[in-house]
Amino acid sequence: MTDIVIIGGCGHVGLPLGLAFAKAGKKVVALDIDAKKVAETNAGKMPFIDAGADELLLEVRKSKKFEATTDAGCIQQADIVVTVIGTPLDEHLNPRLEVYGDMLRKDRSFLRNGQLLIMRSTVYPGTTDHVAHALKSAGIEVDVAFCPERVAQGVALEEIHSLPQIVSGTTPRALERAKALFKLLTPDLIELPTVGAELTKLYNNAWRYIQFAAANQFYMIANDYGLDFYDIHRAMTEKYPRGKGFPKAGFAAGPCLFKDTMQLSTFDDNAFFLGHSAMLVNEGLPNYLVRRAAQKYDLRSLTVGILGMTFKADCDDPRDSLSYKLKKSLAFEAKEVLCADPYLERPWILPAEEVIARSALLFIGTPHSAFKKLDFKGKPVIDVWKSVPGGMSVV
Repeated sequence: MTDIVIIGGCGHVGLPLGLAFAKAGKKVVALDIDAKKVAETNAGKMPFIDAGADELLLEVRKSKKFEATTDAGCIQQADIVVTVIGTPLDEHLNPRLEVYGDMLRKDRSFLRNGQLLIMRSTVYPGTTDHVAHALKSAGIEVDVAFCPERVAQGVALEEIHSLPQIVSGTTPRALERAKALFKLLTPDLIELPTVGAELTKLYNNAWRYIQFAAANQFYMIANDYGLDFYDIHRAMTEKYPRGKGFPKAGFAAGPCLFKDTMQLSTFDDNAFFLGHSAMLVNEGLPNYLVRRAAQKYDLRSLTVGILGMTFKADCDDPRDSLSYKLKKSLAFEAKEVLCADPYLERPWILPAEEVIARSALLFIGTPHSAFKKLDFKGKPVIDVWKSVPGGMSVV
């Protein structure tokens, strides 16, 4: 028998969670459809970057507390099943609510009475109760809980233990079982009704997205008047407690913030105007930078380089990165566009030094730490983050 099966267990959310439970003494199986990631994980190699995970994976593989598989039959052997399947958006920015229905149709035959089913990824409000009702209607008596992940990519393993865990259940028994499980990771638990827990995760991500939009809007206003936003940012935040924590400008994207803001908007009958405004600002920043650059440089005669293609600094995940929107806009305006990123391997990704040598103008697409040490050969570098020496935040 297995203590825990994690569906989607080799991804950025599921794998660190599985390692944490294995470290706590549970027998964990990571179920994933990606055979390459399953093979890498079983070989003791992390398929992505997460602080401290490489060593822990080797440890729990050696102790035989953790393994990965593509065989969904492992679900039947588990006392607890954790799903880390989120709710993506469709082409109209509405949540694809059929995702969990598809999962239930695919995996329902493997569930058995008495199991605890924990939904871990961000979902549309009401999904947990919907899943519980669907399973009960099918004659499957399982306890259903929603305990959202709240971790940041790259430090997920650390934050699983350092952040309070939000727990909710569709029944008192489901809640108590979820509490007992997550107490293995941290004593700090916050109990909520299921919809309250679902909204908490959406609120957190929408709030961050709105904060980034405010910084980006302020950046564009300052830039339009020829002012350095970071001089103003320093005046706003330095030794001023009510300005502390105000973010810097930069591309706000990735697999969560934009998506969850739009999910919240749909839940609020598309009346979440603050979220829509944030989306227009954040998604518009790459085009704004290209438009301003085109006013200053003859882009059609220039080779332009982009340094950084992942969605945030020092990570290896390119999903929904706005660097790709920047690349698309520049491809329309410039003579040629070259890209570099030390965390990605793609046929069109070049070494940073080559991109610098061949480009007349450079953009920082992602502020990777490694870029601070580069020699830009005196070439202009448009850097909305002001992350590299000599980078221009004013365009």
